Amino acid sequence: PTRRSSDLQLLPADDRLEIAVGDDAAVLRVPDGRVVATTDLLVEERHFRRDWSGAADVGVKAAAQNLADVAAMGARPRTLLVGLACPASLPAAWVLEMVGGMVEECGRAGASIAGGDITGADSIMIAITALGELDGGVPVTRAGARPGDVVAVAGDVGRSAAGLALLRAGRADASGELGQLVRAHLRPQPPYPAGLAAAGRATAMIDVSDGLVQDLGHIADASGVRIDVAAAELPCPEPVKT
Repeated sequence: PTRRSSDLQLLPADDRLEIAVGDDAAVLRVPDGRVVATTDLLVEERHFRRDWSGAADVGVKAAAQNLADVAAMGARPRTLLVGLACPASLPAAWVLEMVGGMVEECGRAGASIAGGDITGADSIMIAITALGELDGGVPVTRAGARPGDVVAVAGDVGRSAAGLALLRAGRADASGELGQLVRAHLRPQPPYPAGLAAAGRATAMIDVSDGLVQDLGHIADASGVRIDVAAAELPCPEPVKT
């Protein structure tokens, strides 16, 4: 589908969508017969600030946190549905740039955007529904952990939290390694393939965007186990430690 006002292709075509943007609803082919679905809401000043984040940053973050939840179930992210509420004074260019960020992140995950809705509000609110497919596999929940299992973490931990701390300290313009921490908060980069790779062997999985300790607690509660963490073994980069 293309923008009606120009020949700029805002949302790249996806041949897995039988019907995409432009109708009352999208139609998605799901060969597996099962759909993994999740939804999340971002509210301005609570989940992002425009003085910290560019519009594309907001789009990347909104897409990533939903696509990561699909991957954490051992599923393949397929498509997003996007709901946007915003003030009438918000420039159209900001919205287009935000959507561009979503498209960028969807491309990294192998997903697409199937459509959505927009309405007016006093502040910016973004509601995203992400859909995925299991490719014949079994969904990996939080409830399967058993005594003797080993905790495996994909990617670095603490980078986003460290970036948020820098932003709160007025270090939005930090450069070098510290600047990379800020970017990790503004534009999280979940390791989507890790979810699919682990799905055949992991007994329980969870997206750790809320923090490793908190999210391991969710697995412990759901599985009825206690989890011991060897902090020294965590893949924590040196700038986060200092």
